[in-house]
Amino acid sequence: MTIRRAKRLTLKEVAQRIGVSTATISNAFNRPSQLSQELREDILQSCKEMGYAGPHAESRQLRTSKTKVIAVMLSHQLSYSFSDPVANKVLQGISQVFDEPEYNILVVPSRRELKSLSGIESFVEGFIIYGPPSQDRLNELLYHRKAILAIDFELQKGISININNRKAARECADFALNQCNENVAILGLRMAHENTTVNLKNASLFDERKSIMVQRLLGYLDAAQAKNIHIDEENIWHIPDNTHFLAYETARYVLKQEKRPRLLLCMSDRIALSAIKAAHDLGIRVPEDLMITGFDGIEEGKHGPNTLTTIEQPSLEKGRVAAEIFLGQREEKDLILHAPLIIGNSCPKIT
Repeated sequence: MTIRRAKRLTLKEVAQRIGVSTATISNAFNRPSQLSQELREDILQSCKEMGYAGPHAESRQLRTSKTKVIAVMLSHQLSYSFSDPVANKVLQGISQVFDEPEYNILVVPSRRELKSLSGIESFVEGFIIYGPPSQDRLNELLYHRKAILAIDFELQKGISININNRKAARECADFALNQCNENVAILGLRMAHENTTVNLKNASLFDERKSIMVQRLLGYLDAAQAKNIHIDEENIWHIPDNTHFLAYETARYVLKQEKRPRLLLCMSDRIALSAIKAAHDLGIRVPEDLMITGFDGIEEGKHGPNTLTTIEQPSLEKGRVAAEIFLGQREEKDLILHAPLIIGNSCPKIT
């Protein structure tokens, strides 16, 4: 993957500007134990102000052409990402393309577990970022001027691969509301800043321009508005993580309300499957008493007595396309992939 870079400062030029030796600059980046903390921080700050990202990548460019290492940065903890079926499909797609040219993948989290890049940027050719990182982490990546490709969020200074979440959510909700349009509730996912499950009345939503989940919410509300259906904020729930436990407990609570929903629009298949389990445990029949839709198209939702009506994300294709762009096998441009509606018996078409 090629990206345009401004002319880089050399190690010698930086050392002259700061008034120290080239060895001192190198130590500040590579051997911090050789300098006092105060001196190292002063040097790193001066380098940052000059737009100098360190001697690592520069010296590597002189020695060799490519490292054949790509960092795949995940927006959640690794333990969560490896257990998430959607993230797994994305990683599988990336791996399938990189296997033949014998590229290596370095999988890292973007938050919490990794406080800084810690030199990673010095030996990877670029980053594929799955899910939006924190702004600080994104700024850090942009500072090092590596090739960056985004999956499932918009990236102004790089290539982005997405689906049209708002359009897909609206299509799913349009279909569901044609089957049932009374007592509608939404079980949302990571739409708000809160770290606990809350309804929309008590939540602070993320910026719709940066959150695919808020885009899905807007799609649901577009469909409801078109049919003159009002979904109250108290019936729209933010679930902070896509886990069975949180989804099950939320669905169980919602289904025990006096005015029980007849239709649940869920922002992930995991949430939808957990809601089906909660309904069965409460003696509520699906779809006779309750219709449920999901979003993702995971394998688990295609089997069992209640197959999901859902949006099938091209997760494998997202990973493959990202890797192909990095290898120069595809044109470097933003892509919006198709995500079709799949009709299962959790919300069947009523004839």
